[in-house]
Amino acid sequence: MTSLLIYNGFILPCDSDTRTAIPRGYVFVQDDRITAVGADDAPQALLAEAATTIDARGKVVIPGLINAHTHLFQTFMRGLADDKPLLRWLEAAIWPGALAMTEEDFYLAALIGFVENLKCGATSVLSQHYIQTSLKNMDSVAQAAQRSGIRARLARGYADRDPYHPRLQESPETTVRETERLIKQWHSSERIRIEFGPLIPWGCRADALQNIARLARDWDIGVHIHLSETRDEVEMTRKESGMPPARWLHSLGVLDERWQLVHCVWLEDDEMDLIADAGSTIVHCPVSNMYLASGTPRVVEWLKRKIPVALATDGPGSNNSQDMLEVLKFTACLQKVDTLDATALLPEDVLKMVYNGGASAMGLRGKIGRLAPGALADIVLVNLQRPHISPVYSPQSALVYNANGNDVDTVIVGGEVLVREGRAVNINEENLIADCQRAAEAMWKRSGIRVQDLRVL
Repeated sequence: MTSLLIYNGFILPCDSDTRTAIPRGYVFVQDDRITAVGADDAPQALLAEAATTIDARGKVVIPGLINAHTHLFQTFMRGLADDKPLLRWLEAAIWPGALAMTEEDFYLAALIGFVENLKCGATSVLSQHYIQTSLKNMDSVAQAAQRSGIRARLARGYADRDPYHPRLQESPETTVRETERLIKQWHSSERIRIEFGPLIPWGCRADALQNIARLARDWDIGVHIHLSETRDEVEMTRKESGMPPARWLHSLGVLDERWQLVHCVWLEDDEMDLIADAGSTIVHCPVSNMYLASGTPRVVEWLKRKIPVALATDGPGSNNSQDMLEVLKFTACLQKVDTLDATALLPEDVLKMVYNGGASAMGLRGKIGRLAPGALADIVLVNLQRPHISPVYSPQSALVYNANGNDVDTVIVGGEVLVREGRAVNINEENLIADCQRAAEAMWKRSGIRVQDLRVL
């Protein structure tokens, strides 16, 4: 049995609520679980038992952040598709770039993305991979997750009909067969889990969605889908079905607590009520919504309806980083400017979303997003002794409004230290960056993307 003691830190348990703080305390870990959290000095018995100790003086000890939606293959597209609306963004760089990527490219892109998430304090990541040019692409992403040590939910994305890109479509039979294969191959621990990832309502057949909803219940997995991200997408569904997207999914009888609905920028009031009744989780990606000029979602209205709301970076192609601490600030500020109410979201509200909502999206309610006995030992230490953070009156405020990924000092997943003093422990960052640069430049040459394609039109 391995054991780890973190002491002298400012502890934010985020257990019963996000307002409770322990000015100086400790967290004790045995194997992959937290077994004790307390105030003041750690008991001598724990000090004697600990195989590893970490002095957290000057740092806040928090549960690992949860990034509930990204597409890590897009690390190879950073900066290739700036300043475009969604559909033009896809056409100009994302589709041609992805079609030029190899299985090794997908591994490297995912690995550097997982490392970035860890270094920015995200211990759990839900990545939707929808480029199935090879049936081994998802295995490459899973291998990268395993290599990084992160806790990952991997949604196997698909589209099965027009008008989605014809080379990126696959049959419903392939989707089910390959998802089942991946589940059998990768569901060996809590670290990596597979789920369904239908891409968008306008790219997925109704009968196939009903089938995967049934299989998700049978197999005890989640379903991850983009929903109502832009007005154009809403109109595409409305023209075909006579209904906006969330109402259409409800009419199919598929929505339940297993579904994660990403973006939801253009929901109508009755759609919010349907989502609340179904118990589905909404995943909010504020930076991506601003980056693509998709609109401002009504997060405050979701929370009033008690909808679980998770937070996420979205993919590196539409952010362009994986910094979840940055997402916290944008989450609060975007709602303030939209509602013209400075109290629309407080730091404690934002932390509740990233932890409670994030755990819901990951299917790990009660197991992650909290520092408490019995919870998985996913823990992050953030250095508060920085000029842009100090002095600190409220650690919640400091985390949401001041800190960024560069302030993350230590990251622990399942009791294993993966980042120490801001550096990855088990991965040579310099070699990985060089490998990714070479591979991305080769992808660019193969892709046929022209400079003029990337201009704002």
